[in-house]
Amino acid sequence: MTDISAQDFHDALVAHKLIIPVGVPGAFGRGPVFEDVLRRFGDLVTEAAKNDTAEHMLFPPVIARRVFEKSDYLESFPQLAGTIFSFMGNDTQHREMMNCVHEGKPWGQYQQMTDVVLAPAACYPIYPQLTGTLPENGRLVDVQNWVFRHEPSPEPTRMQSFRIREMVRAGRPEQVADWRDMWLERGLSLLRRLGLPAEPETASDPFFGRGGRMLAANQRMQKLKFEVLVPVLSTAKQTAVCSFNYHQDHFGLLFDIKTADGQVAHTACLGFGLERVTMALFRHHGYVPAEWPAEVRKVLWP
Repeated sequence: MTDISAQDFHDALVAHKLIIPVGVPGAFGRGPVFEDVLRRFGDLVTEAAKNDTAEHMLFPPVIARRVFEKSDYLESFPQLAGTIFSFMGNDTQHREMMNCVHEGKPWGQYQQMTDVVLAPAACYPIYPQLTGTLPENGRLVDVQNWVFRHEPSPEPTRMQSFRIREMVRAGRPEQVADWRDMWLERGLSLLRRLGLPAEPETASDPFFGRGGRMLAANQRMQKLKFEVLVPVLSTAKQTAVCSFNYHQDHFGLLFDIKTADGQVAHTACLGFGLERVTMALFRHHGYVPAEWPAEVRKVLWP
């Protein structure tokens, strides 16, 4: 695979009607062929997990602000957060706001914070549902959701709004660690079956500020986060299409989640970036699925 610029990749996706520009970096529509491939990959994940007896949940793309604040997300990633504000004023304030809009002036001062924020990860609504004592085998939840991260970029794989297929495991430390390791191998196998040269790598989250650099170094040292990388734009700087995060007892403490023997539960999550996997497939096999290798088509279109 030869390297490609972010703009050339974007233009190729647009030319083949796979994505639809909307005039905002990191936000675009999806065409029917793109959606078909994305859905079929999601079906493969479902098939791989069919014997795991996971609980399936579905949440809107917003979460309660109190849950967001409790999660400590703002402390670690304030640069990525998307809060929701709405107009709550009177007629006079409405006229003043519209005057600002018509004159091209800032009008944010007429908006007030609401009780919901945009979900920064698909797993965040799950942890409050786990509060209390877990069964002996812990709990496993499977969810798919739209998430938001304020990272405007011309690079197609770096989106502000995208979908994650995520699973959360809660239980004793050994239960959670074993599950994460099992899914790391399972995820690699799944992606490689699709002809993607996927490789795991120890990683860290984009923690904010000077203290964040220490958190990132500690995360790498303890191998709490793994990413599965695939070359999309470049073979030198590859793209993370899947991540595995071991939170230790962080969410167990925050949301009072206990194991059957009364200890603070550990949690881990894995997430497939559905748009990123889909883009990786188009990049490696071409922009017309009918022309993809037969072995790949057989997996996606059995």
